[in-house]
Amino acid sequence: MSSSAARHRQELAGLLASEKGVTDRRWIEAVAAVPRELFLGDAVFHPDDGAQGTLWRPVRRDRTDPETWSRMAYADRSWVTQVDGVLAEDATRALPGAPTSSSTLPSLVVKMLERAEIAEGDRVLEIGTGTGYSTGLLCERLGAGQVTSVEFDPAVAARARAALESAGHAPALIVGDGLTAYDRDAEYDRLIATCSVRYIPAPWIWQVRDGGTITTPLSGWLGGTVLAHLTVEPGGAGGRFLPDELSFMFARPHDRPSRAHYLLRLGEQRETRIAPAVLDDPAARFVAQLGVPSAELLGAGDHVVLLDVATGSQATTEPAPGGGWRVRQHGPLRLWDAAEDAIETWREAGSPPVSAFGLTVAPQGQRVWLGDPGGPSWSLPA
Repeated sequence: MSSSAARHRQELAGLLASEKGVTDRRWIEAVAAVPRELFLGDAVFHPDDGAQGTLWRPVRRDRTDPETWSRMAYADRSWVTQVDGVLAEDATRALPGAPTSSSTLPSLVVKMLERAEIAEGDRVLEIGTGTGYSTGLLCERLGAGQVTSVEFDPAVAARARAALESAGHAPALIVGDGLTAYDRDAEYDRLIATCSVRYIPAPWIWQVRDGGTITTPLSGWLGGTVLAHLTVEPGGAGGRFLPDELSFMFARPHDRPSRAHYLLRLGEQRETRIAPAVLDDPAARFVAQLGVPSAELLGAGDHVVLLDVATGSQATTEPAPGGGWRVRQHGPLRLWDAAEDAIETWREAGSPPVSAFGLTVAPQGQRVWLGDPGGPSWSLPA
């Protein structure tokens, strides 16, 4: 490893300890030891925004200039490594499309590991190997024999395996759907997901011992995301959401459906009870999402579109000529009605942060509640 990489690695570890709120020195030591530049491979994508949307331009490692690459690797930022299934190393030009794999900013990765309450001796199941950087941190802390990681994409998995081997780690690496059962070494002490899910997959419950934990981003198609930290108990799991703000890519089976073709329809019009711009607030957007779990959010500010591809239901907002706002709703689901109802329930409780919510996973369903398990609640689309 280059001396510049070692220096930048120490600087990143110091940044996480001094400015990013990481308090567990053992994770700081892992960051100082694991060479993130290996997990970026030989190229990453850089976003170039233009009139036609974002193009992802491959930026290749220049081996004659190790200082620039190591500075990139140890910046506390995310680097996209795959767009619509194309790895950055394989890209010959800038690409349109959506990121499908990335190396998440280290402060967020380490904060999730810390929040998962992982301790020496724990056996950990990681859902979503990605570049393998978080897997490497787990191996550095616990030993590779304690770590199992599952990756859906074979090309991404192969890339991560090579990086981990170069870093001197050999955990159990599985190519497959991490949302389904993988019973090797079950029951695990901790399950941690590095991808967002819309609900807790049932196999995760029995893969973790009673008293163990599941830590995962929980998201939806409006873009509201929380960090769930659940304790597994006989027949289910439960716990409050953590206060951290975060954003992760969806597990691919949970990603939003294609909306390549849709038409905005007029529908029935009325005045709104809430300002559409409330959805710009992450907590309010998460609450609205509880009311319309199958809808996507398009637009922002005064001009919002809620779209349910499966049913064709739509809600569109705009300023009203005499002040306030109006909404037009079309289709079998009254999306804006349901979003308004959820937000008004939240406001009546004092508009609390997402840490006031929790989740109960039981055989009869999964339920997000406000305040305590007996308070107002919404079902997840499990």
